[in-house]
Amino acid sequence: MAEHQQQSQHPAQQPRSHQVVKAATAATAGGSLLLLSGLILASTVIALTVVTPLLVIFSPVLVPAVITVCLIIFGFLASGGFGVAALTVLSWIYRYMTGRQPPGTEQIDQARMKLASKAREMKDKAEQFGQQHVSGAQSS
Repeated sequence: MAEHQQQSQHPAQQPRSHQVVKAATAATAGGSLLLLSGLILASTVIALTVVTPLLVIFSPVLVPAVITVCLIIFGFLASGGFGVAALTVLSWIYRYMTGRQPPGTEQIDQARMKLASKAREMKDKAEQFGQQHVSGAQSS
């Protein structure tokens, strides 16, 4: 095993036949992939030359059809997304109302307390302002 690791670390020390097999395998694989990519390119060009007149002829029908299909797909996706969001919110509200403490309950309660205290402060300030304004009007 140590000999194998040494051979893989130093390719110049590998036997010549092993290097030839590696090169032949790489050349075969590379050539095959190059040939395949050339065939795909040629078939794409042929397909485009055959289909282009059909696309030009049917474009007044195809373009609106594609737009309609895309709008329908996006509509269904948006509807599904909003439905999932609504079910999640309703589930959270149900758990909150039944006292099961869903995630975020503490923050909601803290915000409710802050709003209630600010509302009390504003009410007190309004009452003080109203009393000052009424007493100032009576003394004039």
